Amino acid sequence: MLKEKTAIVTGGTRGIGYAIVKKFLENGAKVALLGSRQETVDKAIAKLKEEGVQGEVIGFCPDLNLPEAVAETFEKVKETFGSLDILVNNAGVSARDSIYNYKPEDFKKTIDLNVNAVFVCAQAAAKIMKEQGGGVILNTSSMVSLYGQPSGSAYPASKFAVNGFTKSLARELGKDNIRVNAVAPGITKTDMVAALPEELIKPLIATIPLGRVGEPEDVANAFLFLASDMASYVTGEILSVDGAAMT
Repeated sequence: MLKEKTAIVTGGTRGIGYAIVKKFLENGAKVALLGSRQETVDKAIAKLKEEGVQGEVIGFCPDLNLPEAVAETFEKVKETFGSLDILVNNAGVSARDSIYNYKPEDFKKTIDLNVNAVFVCAQAAAKIMKEQGGGVILNTSSMVSLYGQPSGSAYPASKFAVNGFTKSLARELGKDNIRVNAVAPGITKTDMVAALPEELIKPLIATIPLGRVGEPEDVANAFLFLASDMASYVTGEILSVDGAAMT
């Protein structure tokens, strides 16, 4: 579905991001995965090879809040693979702090990565995509962008912002043949969720009509669809992948 396409996936070293990288490679894309440290980037690439995943993959670890570093990395990807067709803004951090003891610097840290870095990466990618005649920008949102959550207000606030950014950018970039969408995962079996005790997991599953926690591959499949030509007339959408989870 992505043959001859080049993709960049931020936060691609583990969890949903890693599943997206794997799914894209399996569908013919050349992928650059981005992580916070070279160590984790190298480990993810080695894991892909161990799992027998075929395809061309490279890795980088730029500071996603530094426009110059991001632009330089994206140009390297284009020079290496010949184009930049798909950007997945997946890097992010969650939060559970109560408003009563939330440190401003911690609130800012969440917004910096979950919102500002999305803007920086989207801007760098859009400039390249416009020159080459089009592309796809995909953002990772969350079910809490629709419902909020009872603590860690920076996280849902950041994802509400991602939704607004996605819809606005879709309207702005449509004329340049650049589609912009987001995927809003529900409770997904990442390392963090898998480590939760059963007494915490059961009540969570009870809120999901499909009766199970989502797998990273479930979310990756949604990204694959939106990245592919099958979604050529889909833009400005926030696609929920949450088993119809209810608050």
